[in-house]
Amino acid sequence: MAYLGEEIKKLGFGLMRLPRLDDETIDLEQVKQMVDMFLAKGFTYFDTAWAYPGSEDAIRQALVERYPREKFQLATKNAAWIKCKTREDAIAQFDTSLKQTGAGYFDFYLLHNLGEMRTEFFERFKMWDFVFDKKREGLIKHVGFSFHSTPEELDAILTAHPEAEFVQLQINYADWENPAIQSRGCYEVARKHGKPIVIMEPIKGGMLANPPDDVAQVFKSANPDVSLASWAIRFAASLDGVITVLSGMSTLDQMKDNVAYMENFTRLDDSERATVDDARKVLANIPIIPCTTCNYCAKVCPQNIGISGSFTAFNVLTLYRNKTIAAHQYRWLVEMHDKNNAGDCIKCGKCEKVCPQHIPIRAELVKVAQAFGK
Repeated sequence: MAYLGEEIKKLGFGLMRLPRLDDETIDLEQVKQMVDMFLAKGFTYFDTAWAYPGSEDAIRQALVERYPREKFQLATKNAAWIKCKTREDAIAQFDTSLKQTGAGYFDFYLLHNLGEMRTEFFERFKMWDFVFDKKREGLIKHVGFSFHSTPEELDAILTAHPEAEFVQLQINYADWENPAIQSRGCYEVARKHGKPIVIMEPIKGGMLANPPDDVAQVFKSANPDVSLASWAIRFAASLDGVITVLSGMSTLDQMKDNVAYMENFTRLDDSERATVDDARKVLANIPIIPCTTCNYCAKVCPQNIGISGSFTAFNVLTLYRNKTIAAHQYRWLVEMHDKNNAGDCIKCGKCEKVCPQHIPIRAELVKVAQAFGK
């Protein structure tokens, strides 16, 4: 099915996690092989960003300089909230992206990661006006935005900017009912506004390719012959209104797996949907801190501790045993939001008096501090 006049298969190549060599530079030769395989199987959508170090340069060399421009769609993003003090700073990101990709124009251009304090930068710098000016000039075909926040905030943005043509959302089966992410709620808001959706994080940063053992067993019992990642991507791709599902592939083997089951994509059938529901229930029964991110605790904390962000990161560590990703979550949700660390708790107990979930917050913050050394 075509969206926005574009024929796009349901798998997109997310370029945030490209393969790296031992010196941490991007493995360009492997990226070229991945691009070749992706295009050979009929897939065409590539997603990069100004904020992904080296990604735009890599895709210029691996894709733009090696294939006719009409053979693919390229998306990139503007992060006006990163190191931008003026409108000119934010606008300069567009010109930089054009130069680094060599693409000539962008099929999809996104305002990057709206939500919370970041939204205000795009308003202050009048970036909505800028991107639609570029569309009228023919340098952008479709304008949208990516989003990581609440359904209520998404509704407010789409109400204020009905001109947005599409929205990119974090959606996966693990976060579908997760109160910290609210994938279902955000999806339903986008559908209410009639916006086509690009899905990001369908495998939750790779964690659903290696879920907890009890969750993996649910899938293996249903079909031992397919990868665990395939369940996650097909769940996302089976939703209505989806342009494509981005997979941040890091190896040629991951590319081979993804294109194998998405080349002739079929939606989950009733039995497969029931399997995903069963897996989600098993995941939900694993003991974690029952934080709903209401942030009542934050309003009374005299130390300005990032309590809910600390708990979200700790729950990631508990569920998926991936310290690297959990630590990234901690940095993003606590430190980059100018919150203090779990170890700064003075154990006054004010937070526990207002917590609707009756969480022993002080004791849990001790565990977080020990886990992350913060």
